[in-house]
Formats: sequence, structure tokens, C-alpha cells
Amino acid sequence: MSDRFSRTIYVGNLPADIRESEIEDLFYKFGRILDIELKIPPRPPCYCFVEFENSRDAEDAIRSRDGYNFDCCRLRVELAHGGRGPSSNDRRGGYGRERERGRDGGGGGGSSRYGGASRHSEYRVIVRGLPSSASWQDLKDHMRKCGDICFAEVYRDSEGTYGLVDYTNYEDMKYAIRKLDDSEFKNPWTRTYIRVNEHKFSPTRSRSRSRSPRKRSRSSSRSVERSPVEK
Repeated sequence: MSDRFSRTIYVGNLPADIRESEIEDLFYKFGRILDIELKIPPRPPCYCFVEFENSRDAEDAIRSRDGYNFDCCRLRVELAHGGRGPSSNDRRGGYGRERERGRDGGGGGGSSRYGGASRHSEYRVIVRGLPSSASWQDLKDHMRKCGDICFAEVYRDSEGTYGLVDYTNYEDMKYAIRKLDDSEFKNPWTRTYIRVNEHKFSPTRSRSRSRSPRKRSRSSSRSVERSPVEK
């Protein structure tokens, strides 16, 4: 149970007319979402719980969205501490269970937004020249200046420390290459200059594992703001 709490976040101070799809738009880029429980009390503000597959994704969502201004509401985002209780989702079968049916063969093939390798995309860059102290959080913070990221990880090989970063669309990937190549990368311990290039997938890579460009249709006029690019 404690493991579930480590990957579940509480989101407070939501507007009274908030929709589940808008919560999804706020948090999908941080990692695979297993469940959303929206709470609409008799008096606002509304609040919800969002459960990620990975506790690191939950931590990243907290760092990026706590204090975020959404529709004139300053969001409060922190780790959940239990007491989730029943929600509107319980009446329609649950967000997570509905996604599980689509992912595991209940129709629709392998293109589910949350299915299979959905945290990866074909819009990938390789980042060379990272310091040995670089973490995936440091890398993600630096690279998200140019767009929405769905995956980031740090590795080491014979040439040193490097990173792989997946963007959700082609335009953000090309913008990152143009703006962040030879940019200064820094964390609390060191700073260095990095090289950013497009990562070329092997020709034998199965096309079925490629992520289609994300289509985000919304009936609401609200949109998630993109952070400005910083040099």
C-alpha cells in the first residue's frame, strides 16, 4: 500500500468545472497514468488523485505542477497520504481498468495512448557530454525547455555519461536540437556544455512500437501552458 502512495499525487485547488480530460492533459507528459480519481465536493475547490506507474514520475509531476497556475487557480500538488475513498470514477468502472482493457487486447490493437511502449516515442535525441553526476531529473529539467517530454534517462558507456530524451512531437525534437545543442548543462554539483543530436533508430526496429504523433482534441478552451525557452 505504501508503494501505491509513493506514486500517487494529490492535486488540490482545482476549478469547480474541471474535467478528467483536463487533469489528464496536465499530467500525461510526466509518465504513464494508471488512475485518476476526481473529487467534486459540494463547495469548491475540487481536488483529485493521480496514480502513476512509477514513483519517479509522481515526483517529477510534483516538482513541475505544484504552484502551477491553471485557469486562475494556483494548484497544490503533493504526494497523497491515503484517504482516497470513492469517486466519480467508481460509478463508471474506473479510469485505470478502462485503460487496461484497451491495452490488453479488449479491442483497438496496440496504439493505446498508455499501452506498451507509450512512454517512448520516435522523436528521440541523444545528449552527449553530461557530467557523471547528472540524473534523469536534471536531464529532463534541462531538455523540457524546448517542449513536452515523455521519457528521459541517463546511461553510461565507454565514452562517458549520456542521455536519451523522447519528445512527444517532431517539432519539439527539432527545436531542442537547434536550441540546446552546445548549451550549458548544470546541476548543483557541476556545469558543462552538451551536444544534442537526433537519435537514429535501427532500420530493423519494429514499426509497431513507434509512437504515433499525439492528438490532443479538447472541447474546453483551456490549455496547458508551455514553459518559455531559456538560454
